Amino acid sequence: MAVPERLICPSAALVNGGKGMRFTVDFQGKARAAFAIRYGDKVYAYLNSCAHISVELDWLEGEFFDHSKLYLICATHGATYEPESGFCVLGPCRGQRLTALPVAEREGQVLLL
Repeated sequence: MAVPERLICPSAALVNGGKGMRFTVDFQGKARAAFAIRYGDKVYAYLNSCAHISVELDWLEGEFFDHSKLYLICATHGATYEPESGFCVLGPCRGQRLTALPVAEREGQVLLL
C-alpha cells in the first residue's frame, strides 16, 4: 500500500539559504524529526539527525545553514554538509551523509512523498 503524500509547508515558506521547515516523519516505524530547506531554487529534505551522532542539526529552530548560506551545519560538532546531497564535507563524519527524504513541489506546496 502506497503512503499518501503529505503537506510539509507552502513553497513560499522556504527561501534559498533561509530558515528550514521542521516536521515529523514516520521513518522505519518510528516518529523522527526532519526538515526541509531550499537551496539553488530546489527543495531538499532530510532526517534532522547528524551523521556523526544522533543529535539534531539546527542551532535555533529551523536554522540549518552556516553563515555563508552554502552549507548545512550541525550546531553540536560542526559537521558540514552539502545541501543538495547531504554529503558531509567537513567534520567528524566526513564522507557520510544525512538521510534524504523524498519531496516534491506542486501547485505552490512542498510535499513529502
